[in-house]
Amino acid sequence: MARVRTADTEFVLREGETLLEGLERTGHAVEYQCRSGYCGSCRLRLVSGEVVYSEMPMAFVAAGEVLPCCCHAATSEVEVVCGLIQAHTQPFPE
Repeated sequence: MARVRTADTEFVLREGETLLEGLERTGHAVEYQCRSGYCGSCRLRLVSGEVVYSEMPMAFVAAGEVLPCCCHAATSEVEVVCGLIQAHTQPFPE
């Protein structure tokens, strides 16, 4: 399982969880529409690490970007630019 780092926190992706699902579970603000790589509205900047796509997304993905709706971590640590919806006072479940 991979550790994901954002500007506000770190968390561990669950087995089989997409990056978007993990970000949602931990209270991050991520825009999305299709959840399958067609529209590109969930696009985030990848700071470090690598991801792999279940299927090649239809939306254009530039170098240094990811579509979290349809990707999984390919390295043990991934860092993306994304913030929390609001400040959380309790730790997130792993």
